[in-house]
Amino acid sequence: MVVTGATGNVGTALLRQLTTTDEVRVIGVARRVPEPDAEPYRNVHWVPCDLGEPDAVDTLTTALDGADVVVHLAWAIHPRQDEPSLWRTNVTGTRHLLQAIARTGADHVIAGSSVAAYTPAPHWSRVSENWATDGIGTSAYSRSKVWLERELDAFAHDHPGIALSRIRPCAIVQRDAAGEFARWLLGALVPSSWVGRPWLPLPLWPNLRLQLIHADDVATAIVAVLARRAEGAFNVAGEPVLRPHDIADALGGVRLPLPKPVVSAASRLAWRTGLHPLHPGWLELADKAALADTTRARTELGWEPAHGAVETLRSLAVGLREDAGTTSAVLAPHAFGSLYQRWKTATWGRPSHQSQD
Repeated sequence: MVVTGATGNVGTALLRQLTTTDEVRVIGVARRVPEPDAEPYRNVHWVPCDLGEPDAVDTLTTALDGADVVVHLAWAIHPRQDEPSLWRTNVTGTRHLLQAIARTGADHVIAGSSVAAYTPAPHWSRVSENWATDGIGTSAYSRSKVWLERELDAFAHDHPGIALSRIRPCAIVQRDAAGEFARWLLGALVPSSWVGRPWLPLPLWPNLRLQLIHADDVATAIVAVLARRAEGAFNVAGEPVLRPHDIADALGGVRLPLPKPVVSAASRLAWRTGLHPLHPGWLELADKAALADTTRARTELGWEPAHGAVETLRSLAVGLREDAGTTSAVLAPHAFGSLYQRWKTATWGRPSHQSQD
């Protein structure tokens, strides 16, 4: 089995399950290979590969030779300005991988898609896997997942002999991903030790609703798809859907109820000036993303989330306060240092992360 993005949030969770047995030989593909003696990366054969590089097809073809299953999880989500672009990693990288799969002829491909690909639905309605995937035009992440869905449709048409599955999760978090989320949500100017402090304001608009899922539950769904060789798309999400007061209770801090346009305007100003890393496109996604109906995964895969959404968010908050992470460069604890060092490394006057427009 070959897993791209094996050092990321879901990839790490999947390795925790796959490396507990000798029945599956796992080949991990990553741009930055982790320390080989650390869990859960220990019993993995690593192939360093930047999927967006021109020579990636040849590297991937060699890595995939003899593989029965390919799990595609490599995806740039909110990269810094000095990292490869979203398009290069997600579009060019996925095309390179699919070309390599076409050359080698794997039996089964599982791709990590997202509920972000869905067309917005009525605010509190849940959508099944047959809902339209036209996405949210104001979110680069959503548009990229729409592109992925179309690319997978074309691949399935051209290669009917290869089983194709798609996992469509909501927002995915875990304690071990706290380092990654700290870089996205806090940046250089907000110490992670402030998370959960009763005076820390949380600007949340009144009709916000949020679906969360633990990375381990996404990994469990992937394993279930593998075991059943189930094809098609599967929504996965934790329960319950979180409202603003649930989010504030789980994270700590004080809820600051503001209209969404005010939150978005403040977010754009903070992003443009380098005061905060989060682009307002993520707020658009949070506001408009469809809520997932997980009936198909529960009935056809026998899948049930082991973690509740509130528990999952609390575990992330604890991880942020404790600087949790893994030895993976993607999930490693942030190393901003003292508040003075944080101020020195801040990107004053310019965005620290790429645009999501």
